[in-house]
Amino acid sequence: MYLQHEESVNRDIQRIRDHIIEMARWTEISLRDTIKCCLEHDHTLAYGIILRDQYIDEKEKEVDRLCLEFIVRQQPVARALRFAFAAIKLNIDIERVGDYAESMARHIFKMKDWPENVCKTEVLKLADLSISMFHDAIEAFVQESVEIAKKTIAIEESVDQLRDYCIKCLLDATKNQESPIALLNIIRRFERVADQARNICMEVLYLSTGEYVKHPGAEAFRVLFVDEHNSLRSRIAEAVANEMNQPRFIFSSAGIDPRPVDPRTVEFMKSKGHDLSNTSSRSVLQIPNLDQYNVIVAFSSEARQIFPREPRKTIYLDWEIDAPSFLKDDDKTIEEKFEGVYQFVTRHINNLVNAVIGQKT
Repeated sequence: MYLQHEESVNRDIQRIRDHIIEMARWTEISLRDTIKCCLEHDHTLAYGIILRDQYIDEKEKEVDRLCLEFIVRQQPVARALRFAFAAIKLNIDIERVGDYAESMARHIFKMKDWPENVCKTEVLKLADLSISMFHDAIEAFVQESVEIAKKTIAIEESVDQLRDYCIKCLLDATKNQESPIALLNIIRRFERVADQARNICMEVLYLSTGEYVKHPGAEAFRVLFVDEHNSLRSRIAEAVANEMNQPRFIFSSAGIDPRPVDPRTVEFMKSKGHDLSNTSSRSVLQIPNLDQYNVIVAFSSEARQIFPREPRKTIYLDWEIDAPSFLKDDDKTIEEKFEGVYQFVTRHINNLVNAVIGQKT
């Protein structure tokens, strides 16, 4: 009787594993097709990626169903139970990678010609590294290999460095032109593929060892402040939030089109006891592990529009408030608006932090 039950458990596990492998195979094909689309502007292939995502979504639903049925019917324990939990989480990660491929395919329709002589080799290397990480992460799952999982995780830092380099090169090369938003988004999506590959490897480590290594920042509550240029409202908010010295929080800021912090902002914040003189502005695309942020605060309608509105774990907050206009406002109005922004963000940050602390205690 025991042997029959064990054989039944093993058959169910293999069935789930086979479906995950199939789902991952088509996802990897979509990622590789995305590179070809970028190089050849092949819109027919791009449409194929978009259509294929529906099949990947259906496979995700099927794996989810099989895992839940397995838990209910077999009532697994120990390693078999860990497999079920790991498979459910891994299933979500693969589906999300499929979404990234689909999103990149849509951006390809908006792509203009690649900026001449600008980090094309590095972008392709970034894409290849990310896809290789995803492939190896699935291989680690199939073999339940701790060694492959750890080696794959170690590559993520190189991907992050390449992402930062590529974004900087593109922004510098198009400083006086329209930013290549489509290409920047494709770079960011490939970096997120590497993030999900890392997540898959973490599940493999849990499956193989029984020890769950938390993702970076999982114990912290992460908040990102976003405006147009990361030069005024978002910078004030980040400085005010970090001044609170809350060890359970990570606060960051970014802009859609980053520009240097205006000297008047530096001067005003200095009067409040904050030194912004040695800080530099960042693009939203340069924020590492964006998917792990709990809250994203937008200070303008432009900042609000760049984030998706479908249900996600991230909470989006609108803190729209006018910034001083250095071209139109007189000195008194500028000073009043600075003070208004400062008081506004201080009040809202305090309320947000107190609400989070109240939920966690």
